[in-house]
Amino acid sequence: MAIDPTRICINRKIAPALSIDAFFALVAKLGLQHVELRNDMPSGKVTDNLSHAEVVALAKKYGLNIVTINALYPFNQADDALLAKAEALLKEAQALGVSALVMCPLNDGTKISTDETVAALQKLAPLFARYGIKGLVEPLGFPISSLRSAVQAQALIKQAGAPFEILLDTFHHHLYEHAEEEFEQGIDINGIGLVHLSGVEDARPVAELTDEERIMLSAADRLHSVQQVARLERMGYRGLYAMEPFSSVMESWQAADIEREIRQSIALLQA
Repeated sequence: MAIDPTRICINRKIAPALSIDAFFALVAKLGLQHVELRNDMPSGKVTDNLSHAEVVALAKKYGLNIVTINALYPFNQADDALLAKAEALLKEAQALGVSALVMCPLNDGTKISTDETVAALQKLAPLFARYGIKGLVEPLGFPISSLRSAVQAQALIKQAGAPFEILLDTFHHHLYEHAEEEFEQGIDINGIGLVHLSGVEDARPVAELTDEERIMLSAADRLHSVQQVARLERMGYRGLYAMEPFSSVMESWQAADIEREIRQSIALLQA
């Protein structure tokens, strides 16, 4: 399989204790080129206490490409407040030279109809176009999610006539119980804009897994993320893979821990 390191991206969720400068420095030290920023870090802001210009300068200093901001939520409940949030994030993405904004569906047990989701996509598409930012719809596999299926997400994007792609997450793929039966026949591999990778070793039932169980890749990974990557490659995917663990254990990780875990995960993708 041998995924080229130039196709590896590191999501900032792995480094909650590091400043943006320290995070960028670590990624560059690993010889990688791509990062994702977030709006749910401890500071509550995409750029912490830095200006957009300062973050752009740091990315240039370390030779990094900021691929996405995570995330616009809940994209499929597109009321005035959500549209305002979307515009603020799109302005920020534009100022940072970020190419895409991740869009997550409502995930609290509330049902959102397919018609509502299509309408939300149609409302958001012109806004994304105005700022020149790509939209990446990320289905969430949790049982309480309002959009769980990658195949359905692509169908709704097509129905909406929106130029969005999906973000395929190996954790959320594993959580959605019909994903495997739908995937190979139903997925448009060319409509996948990014893939998120994490691993789970916790033995609890799949329906009980949460973000807290998400760590890095390992030989004991129940998500079979490495095998998911191998299939994507076989089907023709040639985009980026972003490491996105979520567990609170990472709050105690120092730079050396993060570097070790990233190296180990990349090694598993080189087999």
